[in-house]
Amino acid sequence: MPNDKRQDALLSGRPKEKFHLEASADFRKRRTQFRRHLRNEATTAEAMLWKRLRRRQLEGRKFRRQHPVGPYIVDFFCATAHLAIELDGAVHDDPDRWAYDTQRTRFLESKGIRVLRFENEQVVRSIDDVVHGILWTIDPSLVG
Repeated sequence: MPNDKRQDALLSGRPKEKFHLEASADFRKRRTQFRRHLRNEATTAEAMLWKRLRRRQLEGRKFRRQHPVGPYIVDFFCATAHLAIELDGAVHDDPDRWAYDTQRTRFLESKGIRVLRFENEQVVRSIDDVVHGILWTIDPSLVG
C-alpha cells in the first residue's frame, strides 16, 4: 500500500475535525510506529534523496525524514530552513489525493513552513537538479 494510504489508514480512526495537536499517548505511539514503518519502506526516490540530505551534507543543514508536523508527516524536514520536502508518486495524480495535498500544504504554510514538491521520477532521473533546487530554496546565494 503506498505510504499516503497507510498514513490515511492510521489516522482514519480519529475524525480530522477533532484532531488536536495535543494528541493522546496512544496516538503518539502509533504515529511513531508508523513513521518508523515509512522509513523502513522508503521508495527508491526517498532513499536516494535521503542519502544526499542526511548527516548535514547539504550546507550543514539538519534534515529529518518522516517528520511529524501537526497532524501530518512530511517526507523530509529542515527546521532551520522552515522547509518541508515532499516526494510524489503516481498516487498523487488522483484528484482526491491532490485535494488532500493542497490542504496539507496550506496547513504547513500557515505554520511558516515552505513546501517543495518533487516527482519520484524527477529525483531518480536527476538527483543533482533536485538538490540544486533545494539549495536554491534554502538560500539562492548558495547556488552559483
